[in-house]
Amino acid sequence: MSPEMLTLFMFGGLLIGLFMGHPLAFVLGGIAVMGAWLGPGAKILGSLINNIYGNAMDNYVLVAIPLFILMARFLNDSGVTEKMFEAMRLLLGNLRGGLALTVVLVSVLLAATTGIVGASIAVMGMIALVPMLKYGYNKELSTGVIMASGCLGILIPPSIMLILMASYSPVSVGALFAGALVPGLLLGVMYALYVLIICHVKPSYGPLVPAEERAETSTRELLIMLAKYVLPPMSLILGVLGALFTGIATATEASAIGVTIAFLLFLIFGDRKVSTCYRTLIDASKTTTMVMLVLVGATAFTGVFSRGGGMQVIHDLVMAMPGGTTGALILMLFLVFILGMFLDWTGIVLLSFPIMLPIVENMGIDVLWFVVMVAVVLQTSFLTPPFGYALFYLKGVAPKGVEIVDLYKAVIPFCALIVLACVLMAFFPALVTGLPSLLIGY
Repeated sequence: MSPEMLTLFMFGGLLIGLFMGHPLAFVLGGIAVMGAWLGPGAKILGSLINNIYGNAMDNYVLVAIPLFILMARFLNDSGVTEKMFEAMRLLLGNLRGGLALTVVLVSVLLAATTGIVGASIAVMGMIALVPMLKYGYNKELSTGVIMASGCLGILIPPSIMLILMASYSPVSVGALFAGALVPGLLLGVMYALYVLIICHVKPSYGPLVPAEERAETSTRELLIMLAKYVLPPMSLILGVLGALFTGIATATEASAIGVTIAFLLFLIFGDRKVSTCYRTLIDASKTTTMVMLVLVGATAFTGVFSRGGGMQVIHDLVMAMPGGTTGALILMLFLVFILGMFLDWTGIVLLSFPIMLPIVENMGIDVLWFVVMVAVVLQTSFLTPPFGYALFYLKGVAPKGVEIVDLYKAVIPFCALIVLACVLMAFFPALVTGLPSLLIGY
């Protein structure tokens, strides 16, 4: 089979397998085996196995993934998230759109502590959506801000996506964390400004919290709530990122620090039951297993694709784009956007990086900047139909009256803001490279 036909077969088979509802990891592995037989030959399967267990699974950086997942589960099961939201809601109750703004701020804090999109959206959906609809907030604004803000968990460090990206690129975890921090916070600021502007233009979109409810909590009680429920998660953020950026700890060691702090928060705020702790460990193990299985399948897929000449086909296609380097970059980022409609971020990273990063390096583009650009574009992978995971996460916890069509309409302005953030990063690359240069001399 020619390289061109192999490319069509493997990516066409990938889409067909996903549309049939099969798990991504097994679709990738199955297509890899069939592609090996039809393309370079079954003899390469032995070398693929050696590559999977000798290179991909032997990467020390990947140890941080189960630790960060466990950290997120401990924090989520501690119950501090709900109390943090209530404190921030009362603090911003005098602002139009204050509840929606609270969702953005709390989601940014959750993103910097958990890094798991499903958990952030589910928590915000359960504790914020009903009050927002009850107080007369616009349905699309309410659902859109929950989904978009919840997706920041894969961008704002510490993030398991950034760790996986670092393991597949020449960029260190510390540099990637520092590079993604400003764009992640920039998106949070853009979401917050959008909420404030739309609620100012259309006051009915975000009415004020009733005065009698605000009066039930004194200023002293509010300050105590902020100190009790907002400062502890902040200590987790500072503990992890501080240890990493100052060079005290590697990414793996910083993740262990995060697990320790999160476990202490679980002991302080959680129910401290052995059964809860056991469930936390099991849930973290399931998530870790899913990520690792996708890694194995994607490594096999890209290995066969490369041996069969598919990499050269993609390289020739990208380099033939009009506009030179700019056209090639736009095409690659557009492909990431399209893949985001059908795959989750794990599959996209593991499929695209082995193909795109060599092209980026050959064109002389800053790899850190490109990787962070991809990370920002991948925010849309959770929001765009038909397989936007954020849509289904929120639909699963949304009250009656919130339909999937409402969610589709709700994400449109936030996808536009993500595209705007990419444009800003393209014109001002220092948004990505400035902090790494300042902190770690990148």
